[in-house]
Amino acid sequence: MPEKTTSKKEFIGIVKSDKMEKSIVVSIETLTLHPLYKKYVKRSKKVKAHDEKNEAKIGDRVRVIECRPISKEKCWTLVEIIERAK
Repeated sequence: MPEKTTSKKEFIGIVKSDKMEKSIVVSIETLTLHPLYKKYVKRSKKVKAHDEKNEAKIGDRVRVIECRPISKEKCWTLVEIIERAK
């Protein structure tokens, strides 16, 4: 029987808030092409991510991955801290 391969979404973003216990708010920016004007526009969205060890701080560049719902709004998990804030 072949193994199932799940392709979970993975994004890189910047931590905007770390005030919650074991949670962070990550802002993810993407460039999308405007359909009429053919110009690239920055779009951003904020997601809440689970940070088990409370190690991410504001301004850090982090990688988050999709997971099962942990709470009402939290369905992302911190994978790694790519770059620390200066």
